[in-house]
Amino acid sequence: MENRKFEERREPEIVYSRSVKAGKRIYYLDVRKARNEDLYLCITESKKRQAGEEETPQFEKHKLFLYKEDFARFSEGLQDVIDYVKQQFGEIEERPEWKPEEKTEEAAQEAASEAAEEPKKKGLFGLFK
Repeated sequence: MENRKFEERREPEIVYSRSVKAGKRIYYLDVRKARNEDLYLCITESKKRQAGEEETPQFEKHKLFLYKEDFARFSEGLQDVIDYVKQQFGEIEERPEWKPEEKTEEAAQEAASEAAEEPKKKGLFGLFK
């Protein structure tokens, strides 16, 4: 009986997908179809975590499910937050593409010292300072 329940559970079908690369993170925007044929948005943040040089990289993932009846309010709230940040800091410059081979020893030390001074920010809103 338990095997049957497991077989019935499957990942919802992805009907449209787009990925957004942002530094060391990738955001996946997947439109999925629920069992009742309704569509919803699944936003996945994927961040590469590597403990040591010899270890295989691990990916830390966080998911947010947004249902279509909430799209308008979510979009309005997100735009309000983005407008606020722009008002406080001016126009937001696009992040340059991150390339690990370009990272110098000096840049690595600088990043490590900044990380020690600043509390860690997580999730979608970690993009804004």
